[in-house]
Amino acid sequence: QVQLVESGGGLVQAGGSLRLSCAASGSRFRINAMGWYRQAPGKQRELVAYITNGGTTNYADSVKGRFTISSDNAKNTVLLQMKSLQSEDTAVYYCCADTILARVIRGTTDYWGQGTQVTVSS
Repeated sequence: QVQLVESGGGLVQAGGSLRLSCAASGSRFRINAMGWYRQAPGKQRELVAYITNGGTTNYADSVKGRFTISSDNAKNTVLLQMKSLQSEDTAVYYCCADTILARVIRGTTDYWGQGTQVTVSS
């Protein structure tokens, strides 16, 4: 089993910044990829960004140039630095992890955090 705990959400004005953190614990298998998803009210969950143990990253077009994902493999922690936040970024953000990258990309992993609310006021 893997437990994922997110932190760092909150309320911020448009143009501001936030940093989300997700710590994984309790894993008996190697985590090879971690990612961030978000879900806004009335919308489908979408992949925001992911990172592999090898450092490969990928971002949704809507956040490229504004969000940066990074990780500390030794601590099984992933960060999401968010800058130039817009009202469209308002959502619950979820961390996920898996030994198989495809499961992170498809959102089919069994390992999710509880979510953290990000609200951007305009």
